[in-house]
Amino acid sequence: GETVSREGIRNIAIIAHVDHGKTTLVDAMLAQSNVFRENQEVEERIMDSNDLERERGITILSKNTSVSYKDNKINIIDTPGHADFGGEVERVLRMCDGVLLLVDSVEGPMPQTRFVLKKALELDLRVVVVVNKIDRPAARPDFVIDTTFELFCELGASDEQCDFPVVYASGMRGVAGPQPEELAENLEPLFETILEEVPCPHVVVDGPLQMLVTNIDFDSHKGRIAIGRVNAGKLSKGEYAIVKPGEDKRVGKVSEVFTFSNFQRETVDEVQAGDICAFTGMGDISIGETVACKVAPKPLASIEVERPTVRMKFLVNTSPFAGQEGEYVTSRNIRNRLEKELERNLALVVEDGDSADEFIVCGRGTLHITILIENMRREGFEFQIGPPSVIIKEEGGKKMEPYEVAVVEVPEQYTGACVDLMGNRSGQMLDMTTSDINGGSTTIKYRLPTRGLLGLRNQMLTATKGTAVLNTLFDGYGEWSGDIKTRENGSLVASETGQSTQYALKDIQERGQLFIGAGKEVYEGQILGIHQRSGDLKVNAAKAKKATNVRSNAEIKVPLASPKDMSLDDCIEYIVDDELVEVTPESIRMRKVPKKVVRGVKKGAM
Repeated sequence: GETVSREGIRNIAIIAHVDHGKTTLVDAMLAQSNVFRENQEVEERIMDSNDLERERGITILSKNTSVSYKDNKINIIDTPGHADFGGEVERVLRMCDGVLLLVDSVEGPMPQTRFVLKKALELDLRVVVVVNKIDRPAARPDFVIDTTFELFCELGASDEQCDFPVVYASGMRGVAGPQPEELAENLEPLFETILEEVPCPHVVVDGPLQMLVTNIDFDSHKGRIAIGRVNAGKLSKGEYAIVKPGEDKRVGKVSEVFTFSNFQRETVDEVQAGDICAFTGMGDISIGETVACKVAPKPLASIEVERPTVRMKFLVNTSPFAGQEGEYVTSRNIRNRLEKELERNLALVVEDGDSADEFIVCGRGTLHITILIENMRREGFEFQIGPPSVIIKEEGGKKMEPYEVAVVEVPEQYTGACVDLMGNRSGQMLDMTTSDINGGSTTIKYRLPTRGLLGLRNQMLTATKGTAVLNTLFDGYGEWSGDIKTRENGSLVASETGQSTQYALKDIQERGQLFIGAGKEVYEGQILGIHQRSGDLKVNAAKAKKATNVRSNAEIKVPLASPKDMSLDDCIEYIVDDELVEVTPESIRMRKVPKKVVRGVKKGAM
């Protein structure tokens, strides 16, 4: 069959930095194409449908929807802006013919945008730049366009790509226009630009079917749902071949076909080439495989995703409080859950550990793995995790480790503190600029080993009184940079099991900062706080006041300082090699790795 351009369909992905308002803009586009009926309750940020996404305000999984405008169907894919979820983004771009690059009217393009934009330019997609939040008082559109242009040149864009169309918009108000001063009443200028600038899909309408599966969804009734774009031919119910380059073909059956329309999946009889659709019926299909016609199946190029850079150990919980709060606690439960995650999460790798009770999970960054841990915890799993470490390669007999580029925005008075922190973690400064926005802030750019980033965010927030903004981006492998000290202080470790008492804690709090208050159950080996010096200190938090029969003066009450609240991210950043985080649906505790007993002799005594 010959290639024709399929009119009436546009496939676009939205790229933006975390919190630049892409999900809000998509909501406005949906609202204006009359998707929601007048009486339907509209949640804020509909696209962020998972609880964790709403809590953290970030998009983790890519989602599909479509809007219709003047008889054209525009398929919109909302992509994650965080570099840790880059695996999601790379696949999604394969389904598109163009992208909307969304930049904040004050901040301009940020490091995370760069990663996705580079991928889009490599695939030669048409880019439409949308300057969002144009109604912000500090908006500076000219600066933003200039920096965006510089970014395109830096990434090696061709001349046609650098001549990008620009639309100014405000997602909150749902207005857009060709100039910051000329905004229309609605988003019509944005829709028009998409139709003019983004090409129609070029596909073979009459040939044999070809469809690359780029995403997998799961439904408790329908089973596995494969999502992708039909590249050639048409897809309807029936039997097809499943092929992948370098592998044998097998046959599968499609039982139902859907397209995405205004947030629901709509069942259709057939889908023509060029449209994005989903189907059920093949229980064993995976991402990167091609569904093709049985007679002459031809595979499409498979999907390559970048390799993980950070690894963490997942272990069965062995603490004295094991099994009290979680529903799924055995290694079999954990293994099944991790295998299920691998089906959807392409950038994740799971290996077996030293024993049957441990698994090594490798991902694109700590956030990538932390999101998985948080999801498992909410599902009722109980397990423990070791500290993150980087994945080291050997090249030509040299040790190579991953490096990242970190960009820190910080008020001027704290610049010194940040420079010190980065310097101690063997970072090299690449660039330092100051600007007058927000009462004067400095932007520092560093290249440093990924090891140096582990635990950095907390220390930086402490040093800058919570004002620093840290963004990081993977920058490839480089030579091993020697030892890095990531934590100065030791821990306060409980020496007895029991309930913590105010009487004991009032003395312990003088030795450092506590993570727990009075009346909490503690066990031997649990980490109760940060010691103020290096080296660990054993403390008894369950010591009670001796009762005597002598009438004493009313006890002098020493007020306890309020304990430091540690989230899952904080705990994972805090622990070092001989410590673990115990994760249960109810609580997150830290503990020392218990010493193993070998034939009656404690290890370490030999």
